[in-house]
Amino acid sequence: GRLAGVLGGCTLSYLDLHFNRIGSEGARRIAGILHTCDHLTHLDMGENGIGPVGAESLAAVLARCTSLCHLGLAENGIGDDGMGTLAGALPDCLALDFLDLAGNDIGDLGMSELAGVLGECSALTHLDLHANEIG
Repeated sequence: GRLAGVLGGCTLSYLDLHFNRIGSEGARRIAGILHTCDHLTHLDMGENGIGPVGAESLAAVLARCTSLCHLGLAENGIGDDGMGTLAGALPDCLALDFLDLAGNDIGDLGMSELAGVLGECSALTHLDLHANEIG
C-alpha cells in the first residue's frame, strides 16, 4: 500500500520491483497508479506471485501506460487465465517492445491467446516465453 501511494504521479522512467512478494493485491494497488507514471518506460515485476488476478489488474491499465516499452512479468504464476487477459491488452500497448513472460505456467490455451494478438503488437521485438508449459 505505501509503495503505491509514493509512486502516484512519479517521474520515474525505470522501476524494478523484482522479487518483492507483491502478490495479487499489491499488483492491483500498483496497477491503480501506473497510469499516473507518464515517464515510466521500464517495469519489472518478476517473481512476485501476482497470479492471474494480478495479471488482470495490470492488463486493465496497460493501454494507459503509453510510454511503457519494457514489461517484465517472469515467474508470477500467471497461467492461462492471466495470459488470456494480458493478451487482450497487448495490442493497445503501442510502445511495448520487450515482454518477459518466462516461467508463468502458461500452457497451450494461453499461448493460443497470445499468438492470436501478436500480429497486432507492431512494436514488440523481444518476447521471452521460456520455462512455460507449451506443447
